[in-house]
Amino acid sequence: MQIEKTDLPGILILTPQRFGDQRGFFSETWNRKTLEKHGITLDFVQDNHSVSSNVGTLRGMHFQSPPHAQDKLVRCGRGALFDVVVDVRKGSPTFGKWLGVELTAENGKQILVPKGFLHGFVTRAPDTEICYKCTDYYAPECEGIVRWDSCAIDWGLDRDPIMSSKDTEATTLAEFDSPFSWENTP
Repeated sequence: MQIEKTDLPGILILTPQRFGDQRGFFSETWNRKTLEKHGITLDFVQDNHSVSSNVGTLRGMHFQSPPHAQDKLVRCGRGALFDVVVDVRKGSPTFGKWLGVELTAENGKQILVPKGFLHGFVTRAPDTEICYKCTDYYAPECEGIVRWDSCAIDWGLDRDPIMSSKDTEATTLAEFDSPFSWENTP
Protein backbone atom coordinates (compact mmCIF):
# COMPACT_ATOMS: atom_id res chain seq x y z
CA MET A 1 0.00 0.00 0.00
CA GLN A 2 1.46 3.33 -1.06
CA ILE A 3 0.51 6.13 1.36
CA GLU A 4 0.96 9.72 0.28
CA LYS A 5 0.61 12.77 2.54
CA THR A 6 -0.97 15.91 1.12
CA ASP A 7 -0.80 19.65 1.83
CA LEU A 8 -3.88 19.30 4.06
CA PRO A 9 -2.89 17.64 7.37
CA GLY A 10 -4.84 14.41 7.84
CA ILE A 11 -5.75 13.93 4.18
CA LEU A 12 -3.96 10.89 2.76
CA ILE A 13 -3.94 9.28 -0.67
CA LEU A 14 -3.79 5.48 -0.43
CA THR A 15 -2.92 3.48 -3.53
CA PRO A 16 -3.20 -0.27 -3.06
CA GLN A 17 -0.94 -2.61 -4.96
CA ARG A 18 -2.62 -4.44 -7.84
CA PHE A 19 -1.86 -7.95 -8.99
CA GLY A 20 -2.98 -8.54 -12.55
CA ASP A 21 -2.90 -10.93 -15.44
CA GLN A 22 -4.95 -11.58 -18.59
CA ARG A 23 -8.12 -11.99 -16.45
CA GLY A 24 -7.90 -8.57 -14.80
CA PHE A 25 -6.53 -7.66 -11.37
CA PHE A 26 -6.85 -8.24 -7.63
CA SER A 27 -6.34 -5.46 -5.09
CA GLU A 28 -6.61 -5.35 -1.31
CA THR A 29 -8.22 -1.93 -0.71
CA TRP A 30 -8.27 -2.10 3.09
CA ASN A 31 -6.25 -4.15 5.55
CA ARG A 32 -6.39 -3.16 9.21
CA LYS A 33 -3.00 -4.75 10.10
CA THR A 34 -1.19 -3.15 7.19
CA LEU A 35 -2.56 0.31 7.85
CA GLU A 36 -2.07 0.12 11.63
CA LYS A 37 1.66 -0.12 10.87
CA HIS A 38 1.29 3.36 9.32
CA GLY A 39 -0.67 4.76 12.29
CA ILE A 40 -4.10 4.45 10.63
CA THR A 41 -6.37 2.82 13.22
CA LEU A 42 -9.87 3.56 11.98
CA ASP A 43 -12.81 1.32 12.74
CA PHE A 44 -15.10 1.34 9.71
CA VAL A 45 -18.72 0.39 10.43
CA GLN A 46 -20.55 1.17 7.17
CA ASP A 47 -19.83 0.85 3.45
CA ASN A 48 -21.64 3.05 0.91
CA HIS A 49 -21.87 2.70 -2.85
CA SER A 50 -23.47 5.17 -5.25
CA VAL A 51 -23.74 5.44 -9.02
CA SER A 52 -23.99 8.67 -11.00
CA SER A 53 -25.30 8.07 -14.51
CA ASN A 54 -24.23 11.32 -16.16
CA VAL A 55 -20.91 13.08 -16.63
CA GLY A 56 -20.94 16.32 -14.65
CA THR A 57 -22.97 15.01 -11.72
CA LEU A 58 -21.82 16.90 -8.64
CA ARG A 59 -22.54 15.74 -5.09
CA GLY A 60 -21.35 17.85 -2.19
CA MET A 61 -20.04 19.44 -0.11
CA HIS A 62 -21.26 17.05 2.60
CA PHE A 63 -20.34 16.29 6.21
CA GLN A 64 -21.80 14.59 9.24
CA SER A 65 -21.44 16.51 12.50
CA PRO A 66 -20.61 15.24 15.99
CA PRO A 67 -21.59 13.12 17.78
CA HIS A 68 -21.81 11.07 14.57
CA ALA A 69 -18.96 12.62 12.57
CA GLN A 70 -17.41 10.27 10.02
CA ASP A 71 -13.96 9.53 8.70
CA LYS A 72 -14.24 8.20 5.13
CA LEU A 73 -12.10 6.14 2.78
CA VAL A 74 -13.27 6.94 -0.75
CA ARG A 75 -12.51 5.19 -4.04
CA CYS A 76 -13.90 4.90 -7.55
CA GLY A 77 -15.24 1.46 -8.47
CA ARG A 78 -16.04 2.29 -12.11
CA GLY A 79 -15.54 5.36 -14.27
CA ALA A 80 -13.82 8.52 -13.07
CA LEU A 81 -14.46 11.33 -10.62
CA PHE A 82 -12.80 14.42 -9.23
CA ASP A 83 -12.98 14.04 -5.45
CA VAL A 84 -12.71 17.19 -3.31
CA VAL A 85 -12.24 17.93 0.39
CA VAL A 86 -12.31 21.25 2.26
CA ASP A 87 -10.86 21.78 5.74
CA VAL A 88 -13.56 23.23 8.03
CA ARG A 89 -11.84 22.70 11.40
CA LYS A 90 -12.05 25.99 13.32
CA GLY A 91 -8.56 27.21 14.20
CA SER A 92 -6.87 25.04 11.57
CA PRO A 93 -4.03 26.76 9.69
CA THR A 94 -5.58 25.31 6.51
CA PHE A 95 -9.22 26.25 7.27
CA GLY A 96 -11.13 26.80 4.02
CA LYS A 97 -8.39 25.27 1.86
CA TRP A 98 -9.37 22.53 -0.56
CA LEU A 99 -7.73 19.59 -2.26
CA GLY A 100 -8.94 17.68 -5.31
CA VAL A 101 -7.84 14.24 -6.48
CA GLU A 102 -8.73 12.34 -9.65
CA LEU A 103 -10.03 8.93 -8.59
CA THR A 104 -10.57 6.42 -11.37
CA ALA A 105 -11.22 2.72 -11.64
CA GLU A 106 -7.90 2.50 -13.49
CA ASN A 107 -5.62 4.39 -11.07
CA GLY A 108 -7.05 2.67 -7.96
CA LYS A 109 -6.31 5.68 -5.75
CA GLN A 110 -8.28 6.20 -2.55
CA ILE A 111 -8.58 9.31 -0.42
CA LEU A 112 -8.76 9.15 3.35
CA VAL A 113 -11.02 11.97 4.58
CA PRO A 114 -10.93 12.60 8.35
CA LYS A 115 -13.66 14.21 10.43
CA GLY A 116 -13.65 17.97 10.03
CA PHE A 117 -13.54 18.05 6.24
CA LEU A 118 -16.31 18.69 3.76
CA HIS A 119 -16.46 16.08 1.01
CA GLY A 120 -17.82 16.12 -2.53
CA PHE A 121 -17.15 14.98 -6.06
CA VAL A 122 -18.01 15.53 -9.69
CA THR A 123 -18.14 12.70 -12.21
CA ARG A 124 -15.87 12.65 -15.26
CA ALA A 125 -17.30 9.51 -16.92
CA PRO A 126 -20.79 8.05 -17.38
CA ASP A 127 -22.06 5.49 -14.86
CA THR A 128 -19.38 6.35 -12.33
CA GLU A 129 -19.44 4.36 -9.10
CA ILE A 130 -18.12 5.76 -5.83
CA CYS A 131 -17.48 3.39 -2.93
CA TYR A 132 -16.61 4.56 0.55
CA LYS A 133 -16.19 3.26 4.06
CA CYS A 134 -17.35 5.30 7.09
CA THR A 135 -16.39 5.20 10.77
CA ASP A 136 -19.90 6.04 12.00
CA TYR A 137 -23.40 5.17 10.86
CA TYR A 138 -25.50 7.54 8.79
CA ALA A 139 -27.39 9.88 11.14
CA PRO A 140 -29.77 12.16 9.20
CA GLU A 141 -30.03 14.58 12.15
CA CYS A 142 -26.26 15.21 11.86
CA GLU A 143 -26.11 15.55 8.08
CA GLY A 144 -24.92 18.89 6.71
CA ILE A 145 -24.08 20.52 3.40
CA VAL A 146 -22.10 23.58 2.32
CA ARG A 147 -22.66 25.05 -1.15
CA TRP A 148 -20.35 23.53 -3.73
CA ASP A 149 -19.60 26.91 -5.34
CA SER A 150 -18.78 28.83 -2.14
CA CYS A 151 -15.40 27.21 -1.40
CA ALA A 152 -13.35 28.61 -4.34
CA ILE A 153 -12.92 25.09 -5.78
CA ASP A 154 -11.87 24.72 -9.40
CA TRP A 155 -14.14 21.84 -10.40
CA GLY A 156 -12.91 21.82 -14.00
CA LEU A 157 -16.47 22.13 -15.30
CA ASP A 158 -17.34 23.48 -18.74
CA ARG A 159 -21.10 23.56 -18.06
CA ASP A 160 -23.49 23.66 -15.10
CA PRO A 161 -23.30 20.51 -12.99
CA ILE A 162 -26.18 18.09 -12.46
CA MET A 163 -27.17 18.40 -8.80
CA SER A 164 -29.86 17.71 -6.23
CA SER A 165 -31.93 20.62 -4.95
CA LYS A 166 -30.61 19.82 -1.46
CA ASP A 167 -27.05 20.53 -2.63
CA THR A 168 -27.91 23.72 -4.56
CA GLU A 169 -29.86 25.20 -1.62
CA ALA A 170 -27.14 24.66 1.00
CA THR A 171 -25.54 27.40 3.10
CA THR A 172 -22.33 29.05 1.91
CA LEU A 173 -18.93 28.47 3.49
CA ALA A 174 -18.88 32.11 4.67
CA GLU A 175 -22.18 31.55 6.54
CA PHE A 176 -21.25 28.09 7.85
CA ASP A 177 -20.68 27.71 11.62
CA SER A 178 -18.49 24.64 11.68
CA PRO A 179 -19.01 22.10 14.48
CA PHE A 180 -15.39 20.94 14.08
CA SER A 181 -12.27 22.35 15.73
CA TRP A 182 -8.55 21.95 15.07
CA GLU A 183 -7.88 21.42 18.78
CA ASN A 184 -10.00 18.24 18.84
CA THR A 185 -8.19 16.72 15.86
CA PRO A 186 -6.40 13.47 16.80
